[in-house]
Amino acid sequence: MILFYPELSQRIEEMAEGDEDFRAELTKAIYDGLVELKAKYAEGLMKKDQVIIQQVRHKLKPTLAMFDLILLSDSLQQGKEILESEGFSQKFGVHYRDFEVKVSSAIEEVGKMVV
Repeated sequence: MILFYPELSQRIEEMAEGDEDFRAELTKAIYDGLVELKAKYAEGLMKKDQVIIQQVRHKLKPTLAMFDLILLSDSLQQGKEILESEGFSQKFGVHYRDFEVKVSSAIEEVGKMVV
């Protein structure tokens, strides 16, 4: 499997500073946040509700930045720009499929680190 976020494990270890309990809690929190992001983004698309997408994007943006989840951050930015300019257009549908691959990969990678 190709890792989308090869530095993620190292970033978590650095943040935990050797505290195994904190590392486990942090990893679980990241995992839960990514699962929520995926679910809320899908809900926002299904309901054609930009507010749902905006809220989850704002909630997870600091986590994505802190842990260098750049591919996912970039995808969310692209989605934001598409929604602002075109709404829930065909272009957003294409973006959503790309987003799903990136968020699912992140969930899978973090999931393997959850103890």
